[in-house]
Formats: sequence, C-alpha cells, structure tokens
Amino acid sequence: MASTINSRKAKHIIYYVVIVLICALFLVPIYMALITSLKARADINLLTSWKFPTNPTGIGFKHAILKLAPYLKNSFVLTITATVISALFGAINGYIFSKNKFKGSEMIFTLMLFGMFIPYQIILIPLFDTLRRLNMVGLSGLILAHVVYGIPIVTLLFRNFYDQIPNSILESGRIDGASYFTIFVRLILPLSIPSFVVVGIWQFTQIWNEFLWAICLTSQESNPITVGLSQLAGGQAVAWNDSMAGAIISAIPVLCIYIFLGKYFIQGLLAGSVKE
Repeated sequence: MASTINSRKAKHIIYYVVIVLICALFLVPIYMALITSLKARADINLLTSWKFPTNPTGIGFKHAILKLAPYLKNSFVLTITATVISALFGAINGYIFSKNKFKGSEMIFTLMLFGMFIPYQIILIPLFDTLRRLNMVGLSGLILAHVVYGIPIVTLLFRNFYDQIPNSILESGRIDGASYFTIFVRLILPLSIPSFVVVGIWQFTQIWNEFLWAICLTSQESNPITVGLSQLAGGQAVAWNDSMAGAIISAIPVLCIYIFLGKYFIQGLLAGSVKE
C-alpha cells in the first residue's frame, strides 16, 4: 500500500516538473523580450542578454509607442471593423443554413467551407488586382478581404451553435406572428452571445496577427501594426530595445482579450459541442 502511494507521489512530482519545464521553455522568449525592452541601447550585448538590467529604463517603450501609434490605430480600425462585419454575416449565414434550409443549401454550405482551406498566398495576386480595379487598395480593401475570407469559418461556428437551439423556439415565434427577420433579431441573436465571443476572439486574433495581406494590400499611411513592427526591426543597426518593446505592445491587445474573455471563449466552444 505504501509503495503504491509513493509511486503515485513520484508520478505527480514528475508530472509537475515536466509542466514547469514546458512552461519555462515557452516563457523564455517572453522573458528575453521583456528584459531587452527595459535596457538602454548601449547596454544590450550578446553576453549579458539574459540578465535583468541593473538600471531599467522605459525609453524603448517610449520610442516604440511614438513610432507605432499610427499603426496601432490602423490595426484597431481594421480588426474591429472586419471582426464585427464578418461576425454579423456569419450569424445570418449560420441561421439560414441551420434553421432555414432550402434546396441545394448543403451543397452551397460545403462549397463555402472550401474557403477555409485556401492559403493566403494562392489568392494574393488576383486579390490585389481585384482591389486595384475597385480602387480599394488600402485599409478598406484589407477589411473587405478579411471579411470575405473569414465568412466560411464564422459561418461554420454559428451554424454548429444554432443546430443546438430547439426548433420549438422558432415555432413559438412564428405562432406569435413574428417575421423571419424578427425571429432572428429578437430570439436568435440574444442566444448567440457565446458564439459571438468565440467568433470575435478568433477573428480578432487572426486579423491582428496577419502580415502577408497587410504588407501587400496597404500603403504606408494605412499599414497595420504587424507591418509597423517589421519596419521597426528593419535596417542594419537594429534598436533591439525598441523592437522588443514594440513586440510587447503589439501583443498586449490579443493577450488582454484572452485574459478577460478566455473562459467565455471555452464556454462558447463547448456550447455547441454536445446535443441534448
């Protein structure tokens, strides 16, 4: 009996040691970025790169904020606008494909899902040409591109969620004389908050971190944060404290979303996963 207990304790100790080591491995880059951002440029060298600065300074963050402020504004406009629009379209599509099926709807839904598997690189040239012809090369064109590209995945998420909503709720609305649009606005949307949280976090993260379209489809004045960060780290003599501070600043919005909305994200993912 005692040997069994000791064996369990040993397994638990090994388990926690492995977890701590894995966490430490993932935290090393964050630690290096943080301590580098707190150093003066003259104090940064390879031999002492891992040491915490003796005289921490915020000059790197000051420079990074001044340089990245316009890019941050563009990113917030891009990400929030594209996320909201794609979420609304996804909710409508999900409602139609789940509760208002028509002849050929499954085929259309399947074809729509193929959009999830199209790599960014494949459609970059025709996308740029289309936006150029529409005179939308810039922030508006990038918003449109992310909205269209995000519709398949958000439609799938909303459709899976709406499949769990009993049809009796919709029938009761029809009996009370509610129209198609009224049922969606007054009955379906209030129940869709968990899905909106999931879609919002997913889309915000994907759009905020995207770089290829951002650098190819925008001009200097409409570049988002990812492009600004690459320019901050460009050149032959890199100010590593500014670059590391910029990386931390660019990661803060997404990090805050997961800190404050992470539990709702998990709840929303699980909300449509089990049929009652």
